[in-house]
Amino acid sequence: MPVADLLSTALGHVPVRITAYDGSVSGPSDAVASVRVNSPKALSYLVFSPPQLGLGRAYVSGELDIEGDLYAGMKMVYQEHVGELSWADRLTILRNLDPKAVRLVDPPPEEYGAKRPIQRLAQLRAGLTRHSKERDAQVIGHHYDISNRFYELVLGPSMAYTCAAYPELGSSLEEAQFAKHDLVARKLGLKPGMRLLDVGCGWSGMVRHAAKHYGVQVIGVTLSRQQAEWGAKAIADEGLSELAEVRHCDYRDVQESGFDAISSIGLTEHIGVKNIPGYFRFLQAKLQPQGRMLNHCITRPRVEDGAAAKDGFIDRYVFPDGELTSVATVAGHMQAAGLEVRHEESLREHYAMTLRDWCANLAANREAAVREVGEGTTRVWEIYMTGCRLGFEKGDIELHQVLGVNSENGVSGMPLRPDWGV
Repeated sequence: MPVADLLSTALGHVPVRITAYDGSVSGPSDAVASVRVNSPKALSYLVFSPPQLGLGRAYVSGELDIEGDLYAGMKMVYQEHVGELSWADRLTILRNLDPKAVRLVDPPPEEYGAKRPIQRLAQLRAGLTRHSKERDAQVIGHHYDISNRFYELVLGPSMAYTCAAYPELGSSLEEAQFAKHDLVARKLGLKPGMRLLDVGCGWSGMVRHAAKHYGVQVIGVTLSRQQAEWGAKAIADEGLSELAEVRHCDYRDVQESGFDAISSIGLTEHIGVKNIPGYFRFLQAKLQPQGRMLNHCITRPRVEDGAAAKDGFIDRYVFPDGELTSVATVAGHMQAAGLEVRHEESLREHYAMTLRDWCANLAANREAAVREVGEGTTRVWEIYMTGCRLGFEKGDIELHQVLGVNSENGVSGMPLRPDWGV
């Protein structure tokens, strides 16, 4: 049976055009999505890997292409669950193809810990348990230390790798990232002379914003050496060294305390759901009475969803050991740590727009990106960011900011009504 017809049948005749390596073609000629299966290896990934991981492996390796507008193609894949073959479909493919052509194959080299069982054993022997300081440093380096130049191509001048806040539908990415940092600063009530701790500071965007626009003394910490080096240079170049610094260290190694405010923008996803209670207790202890903390993180839409599934595409290719939980869980642990929750808002649609603009940057700079990090890594980012954009649009994942205050004897120091322009 021709490969394209076989796949089309297995996928339930969804309106996607399939072109296969054996010359077969199936599906409507005017389909918005055109999938090219370049080799039997693509089928091997689809048949022997879990659904999304198999599709991701096939795309990253170049054994499968989604041609034309990647977003439109991925939207079709997302809606129709293309690649989510049942075991009956997998067996049908195996029965109708040369078994020598479809066999277990190694994952692409871009996959973190491709030999998972072997890697896990080695990590356990070395004491690198999940979310130990050593392992956290290792996995953060895997994602963030690929190339500062690559991130410049994707993120743009702001170098902010977190959800922006768009003032208007037509606002640019840079305007939206500025607005996000300013929103955080206003929620924290920053004023000249205050002390701010920014944990998971990335390339120092919030650090520099608070120092430059609010006259705040800021310490930023990141586990990524390349981020710390880039951020330190940016601080020096902008003449902010007397107010701001970036440290290459774990947030748990910060010795100072008595901060007026703490910002955590995109760190909670990395620390592990089981560690969230200790994370908030640690940070609450760093605050002055009436000091505020703003937690900005990706969340799951339901409490019962728990932590992110392990060994999926994002875990293996993008954020190893990343885990998500609900905003209710986040707020609950903030309260349990002694922080009075005073405000919460969702920026879900804003993250879809942010990813849209990052995808546009990567598309516009694709040749330069490939020269910098290679075709495989570029493909990882294409399919990861496009898939996440669709996830935020559909509501399968969310982004929430939760503001807490270290109230003392009922005194919060908060305004009667929010004064940050909601």
